[in-house]
Amino acid sequence: MKSVSTTNAPAAIGPYVQGMIVNGMFYSSGQIPLTADGNMVEGSITEQTHQVFANLKAVLEEAGSSLQQVVKTTVFIKDMNDFALFNEIYGQHFGDHKPARSTVEVARLPKDVQVEIEVIAVIS
Repeated sequence: MKSVSTTNAPAAIGPYVQGMIVNGMFYSSGQIPLTADGNMVEGSITEQTHQVFANLKAVLEEAGSSLQQVVKTTVFIKDMNDFALFNEIYGQHFGDHKPARSTVEVARLPKDVQVEIEVIAVIS
């Protein structure tokens, strides 16, 4: 096992790492809309989702992977009424690549954000 850490994404806000590599696979911790220096991205689900993807891209790159190598995502959103708008932004980032996905509405997320995403990806 190897832990993954990059300064291009926000540091973990608890006793965990940004991700782990095990047997050629990368498992990310959930990414929320914090900038790499730890500032919250305010705004709609749109702005927050774009920041989450910036963070995911950074940890994936550090792990030797990319969005195109993601096999599974788990999405936590605060309000399922944002599902269609979230899907639009999600689709922009993945393009034609469509990994398996679970999406659940939750009562509350860390720092009261609107979205959190974790990924599982193949390492190149």
